[in-house]
Amino acid sequence: MNDIDPVALTVFLFFFVLVTVMGFLASRWRKVGELDDLHEWGLGGRSFGTFVAWFLIGGDIYTAYTFIAVPALLYAGNSIGFFAVPYTIVLYPIIFIFLPRLWSVSHRRRYVTPADFVQGRFDSKGLSLAIAFTGILATLPYIALQLVGIQAVLDVIGLGGAEDASWFRKDLPLFIAFAVLAAFTWSSGLRAPALIAFVKDSLIYIVIIVAVVYLPTQLGGWGGIFESAGKAFDTFNADNADKIASGDAAGKGLIPGMSTSQWAYASLSLGSALALFMYPHSVTAVLSTKNRNIIRRNAALLPAYSFLLGLLALLGLVAIAAGIQVTNPQQAIPQLFEQEFSPWFAGVAFAAIAIGAFVPAAIMSIAAANLWTRNIYKAFINPNATGAEEARQSKLASLLVKFGALLFVLVLPNEFAINLQLLGGIWILQTLPSIVIGLYTRWFHRYALLAGWALGMFWGTLAAYNKPVIGKPDSHFGGSVGPLEVFGIQISENLIYFGCTALVLNLIVAVIGTLILRATNVSAGVDETLPSDYLADAGDPDVEEVPDLVEEGPPLY
Repeated sequence: MNDIDPVALTVFLFFFVLVTVMGFLASRWRKVGELDDLHEWGLGGRSFGTFVAWFLIGGDIYTAYTFIAVPALLYAGNSIGFFAVPYTIVLYPIIFIFLPRLWSVSHRRRYVTPADFVQGRFDSKGLSLAIAFTGILATLPYIALQLVGIQAVLDVIGLGGAEDASWFRKDLPLFIAFAVLAAFTWSSGLRAPALIAFVKDSLIYIVIIVAVVYLPTQLGGWGGIFESAGKAFDTFNADNADKIASGDAAGKGLIPGMSTSQWAYASLSLGSALALFMYPHSVTAVLSTKNRNIIRRNAALLPAYSFLLGLLALLGLVAIAAGIQVTNPQQAIPQLFEQEFSPWFAGVAFAAIAIGAFVPAAIMSIAAANLWTRNIYKAFINPNATGAEEARQSKLASLLVKFGALLFVLVLPNEFAINLQLLGGIWILQTLPSIVIGLYTRWFHRYALLAGWALGMFWGTLAAYNKPVIGKPDSHFGGSVGPLEVFGIQISENLIYFGCTALVLNLIVAVIGTLILRATNVSAGVDETLPSDYLADAGDPDVEEVPDLVEEGPPLY
């Protein structure tokens, strides 16, 4: 445990109190209706404009764990550490195309979750339940990692007692942060993270820009930083040449090799780009906007965060040049800030990371709660639930989700949450055929989509489980990339992201299953949407009923 710096701690506490007050005041901000309605509490009344949405979606995507984990990959010499930069660049043209359609049909049909859309489109509670289950399962460890980010900052600041302190004293600051997060989320719903995102993103921009301008002047410039990092990696590779050759250790470097690693880099970037806006918290932020053009504008403006992410990743190399020595790479950036910044600005940097956890954790818990309420509670337990009952269920579920994430951090090793988060990307990618392809066509049969989802989930989980940690052949969940193989049959030595392979298998099963089910005339269900729903905008007349519902014959819209 580090000694507590009173100046850094005071600045940190100032911003902590500031965002706490803002979180509670947000219940009165941009209020359209009462917060005992799910559309108000869980979607902010669908009232956010371009400016608010830019901060909210950006704050939702670029989290505290991003702030810590991306430069930590570079600090550890992981050659695919920069994958997050190209994947967030590839991401935005993709969402520019399909997210406005999802917004339109959700606005017209009053859908709150992506599983609502799947239920309406394919008339399948089973498929909708699978989408909701996957969203909740993938989101829980994601929230846990935000708490891991807060914990890393608290450790560097010196809060919580020494390693030999009682568990209560050691984790008391994290309990307080959890209580504050739970309280203002309960009180204000989605408006709380939307308002706090202004402070969070502003602080992060300031800290990163100052870091990439100021720190190189203290460390010999960027040329000196790259040289120091290169020497450190070369020294490690030379000292561990035998282990690297035998596969007991991974080599370090800045650029993926010209062989198998580049496939890992490319597939991980593509798979992550396809998966990011399948996460329910990303969809929740999108559905909170007041018209479809706001989504297109934000798809054009959000790449500014990708530029910021590139600068952020370089801080991992800055930490090497600054001589930061930590056993846990995730503490490298907080330790760098404490060592190189003056105490008051270190406090600002620590606050940026901690607040960077509050915003996404709040949105994630709300999104997971909405899935529970709409697609489990209302679909199977209380179909006649009123708007007030839905809001109450979401508040309770949001609290339970955050408590579950807290247990992840307190009871289980951090590596467990990290492994589950890696699995979360694989899992959530399996919902893409039902959601994204479903926005354009009903050709796929609902039962075939469910079968494809099940196989993708099973195979992706199995592949990740069978991936050992380097140097530990009997271990599991050692990463999310591996040689291209299917059920033990190796097809290529190139390293491929398991999520992409699972998605391909998912689609193959969905196609074959659809052909069989349609040939045998198995009912495809009723589509409650209309072609005009996918182009509707705010102010367009609502459609209460769909005339002349047709059960068979999949429309290509």
